[in-house]
Amino acid sequence: METLKRYPVRPNELLQAWDSADELILQHMESLSLDDKRILIVNDQFGALSCGLKKFNTTSYTDSYVSYQAIKMNGHGEVTPISDLNELSGIYDYVLIQLPKNMSFFEDILCQLTHHLNAGSQIICGSMVKHMAPTSFDLLNKYIGQTTTSLAQKKARLIFARFEKEKVTSPYPLKVKLDVLEEEVTNHSNLFSREKLDIGTRFLLENMPQGHFQKILDLGCANGIVGIIAKKLNPQARIIFSDESQMAIMSARANYEKYFSDEADFLWTNCYENGEKNSLDLVICNPPFHQGNTIGDFIAWQMFNDAKNALKEGGIIRVIGNSHLAYQTKLKKIFGQSRIIATNSKFMIVDAVKQKN
Repeated sequence: METLKRYPVRPNELLQAWDSADELILQHMESLSLDDKRILIVNDQFGALSCGLKKFNTTSYTDSYVSYQAIKMNGHGEVTPISDLNELSGIYDYVLIQLPKNMSFFEDILCQLTHHLNAGSQIICGSMVKHMAPTSFDLLNKYIGQTTTSLAQKKARLIFARFEKEKVTSPYPLKVKLDVLEEEVTNHSNLFSREKLDIGTRFLLENMPQGHFQKILDLGCANGIVGIIAKKLNPQARIIFSDESQMAIMSARANYEKYFSDEADFLWTNCYENGEKNSLDLVICNPPFHQGNTIGDFIAWQMFNDAKNALKEGGIIRVIGNSHLAYQTKLKKIFGQSRIIATNSKFMIVDAVKQKN
């Protein structure tokens, strides 16, 4: 697996594109006879499982654009994942799951899988032991069947469960009533803060820009609520929603269409890479500080650089983040200046303006 690369490819990358859980799953699968079996791979991070098993009858599902592109890249075009659980078809003999961090997402996956398993189907979940939530065992017992585990190797472990339950309907997407909007919000399972409005977004909504903006980007849009409020405050603007989660894009589209009949753009992509240069008047952004279980500020850096490329001269980026993340310093380094707009006990909102080159 030494040839596998993370996406996006960065110079001097220090993080590898697989973990010991990937190795443990592949090692286990080597002991099985798979020639006439259908295999579903779920939540493959950068393609280790999809590429390692591509000679068999496999389907790979991911909600992540980054993972989607990594699987295609590392599979040299021989593996093209699906990105919608509704695209699952038929019965799978083996389902290999890299356990997600989000247990609502895991529950949704398991509920959908109950329609694509038979009594002989086996679920094999892999995870680093430190990330293995007790809830994952509860959900497997509830929707699939009794669980057993492998011995831990290189700090990773497998969970096994054979399907012995009934078909169930997934409780997702959720319909949530928020006090900032008239209609219920549609939140798919892999969204952050699915059941309520998180306090950071609430503070951002209290400090939304209003002006003569023609194109506004909701960067990392999640359920689209920021872009929807931006449209309400700036009805002349065209709104662009971007997110690396397909479920976020599905949620944002459903929510936008509850309020507006005009068109918006919904982009499943990594940050705003390949976005049209010098085209935006305003970017609004609440950057994530992790990718799966990997914590870091690399996503924020890319978001800010992508925003600078896409903004027109004089265009504004407005960013919210925990105060200790010091986004004002990062924005100043990229844009040459930054200005703190508002603070509270936990968050800071910062603006930066694109200057003339």
